[in-house]
Amino acid sequence: MSNEYQEELKKILESAQRLGVEMDESDALQWLTAITAQQQSNIALDERAGVFGHSVTLLDFNDAELAHFRRIGKLVEFADIPGKVETALALSGSAAQSKIQTYPGDADYFERVNIIAPSKEEACSILADIMREKALSTMKGDTYQLIEVKFGSFPFDFQRGNKLSKQGSPMCWYPPEIQAGQMEGETNDGEKAAITWQDAACDPGWCKLDWVVADPVRKQLVNASNMLDVTWEAPDGTVTPLDGYLDGYFQEVYLDAESIPVLSKLVKHVSGDALDDYVAQLEKEVKKYITKEENYGKAAKRLYNIFRLTGRYADAAYLRELFDEPATILYQIGALIRTVEESFQPGSQIDRSTILNQTDDLILGVTTALEGAKEVEIVRMLLNFRSLLADDINRGSLSPQANAARAEVVNIVNNFFREKLTGVPSIEAYLEGLK
Repeated sequence: MSNEYQEELKKILESAQRLGVEMDESDALQWLTAITAQQQSNIALDERAGVFGHSVTLLDFNDAELAHFRRIGKLVEFADIPGKVETALALSGSAAQSKIQTYPGDADYFERVNIIAPSKEEACSILADIMREKALSTMKGDTYQLIEVKFGSFPFDFQRGNKLSKQGSPMCWYPPEIQAGQMEGETNDGEKAAITWQDAACDPGWCKLDWVVADPVRKQLVNASNMLDVTWEAPDGTVTPLDGYLDGYFQEVYLDAESIPVLSKLVKHVSGDALDDYVAQLEKEVKKYITKEENYGKAAKRLYNIFRLTGRYADAAYLRELFDEPATILYQIGALIRTVEESFQPGSQIDRSTILNQTDDLILGVTTALEGAKEVEIVRMLLNFRSLLADDINRGSLSPQANAARAEVVNIVNNFFREKLTGVPSIEAYLEGLK
């Protein structure tokens, strides 16, 4: 490892000590040595665990929870259809960084779906069929509830209730609309209009499915999502992404080694600018989370991915340690609150007492991890939120008072991550540059 990185690390260690972040110098040096030795374009296989992915990504993956994520994967994954559909399911987000994220957030998945068809139109039709079949078959159960499906782009400005969706924006389908096979609303002129599921197939755009899932063993709820990267393989072997862009493979841990041939075939068609595009997209999201929709926790996670892929390894090492800090249990508060909101969807069959158990566990975790005035304040807020939830569960809807308590808790989490990011001069300068 170069003297340059050692000097940068020294500065980062000083900032961490000042901010109260417990950063182990030997661990940081070990990780820096490992990551600087990696080739940025490598795909690596962990034979023992049976997973594979970008070599830099696998440095952060701990397979201790692999069985748990494979169980949820059975719910969210799409099945192969020989000669027609081939897939490769991966973990993404915090689940793919489980070695550093002591308290992961959601169960995020990413799936390559390659459709082999004579024409693009037929490929789109096949996609429409398998997405609707997946949504209908996983719409509601004792341990899961489908929340929404992103599929298609609005062909014109569309007013649905109080919400106006602009032409070209992603279409968000809710369970009753998926069952009906169409969504109803109005045009800009106030004319009644309907868009069918097959209409959406003409321009699939962003494809994503979201569920809330209850784990009966852990007594926890978790948000599970599956983001699809759909491609059409023509008879001549040409591969075309149906949303116009073939994603890189910089943040996924693929769960089945048998799908290596699928990824290997597809990555040949990934643009040479894929890494730059990926970083640019992450920077755009960071800017959003530090300006328009303040969420410094989400910004911190994206910054880690930017820094580890662009050679800012000392800053990445700091964030890596930050997410392994006991205090980052606070990040799990945001995931819990979002799951609470979604479990109150009309018609949900999920046992809501699970929410109270999970909230109790989180309160205990906070009291164990934090100390002093900060702990007292957060526990007070969580206890208030928990008390309101108990009443809301009996009534079946989330009250304005619970929403207000939710906002209080979210604010203190946001302030924690803002302090930890802006307290490091190099990271603060980077954020200012984005603004």
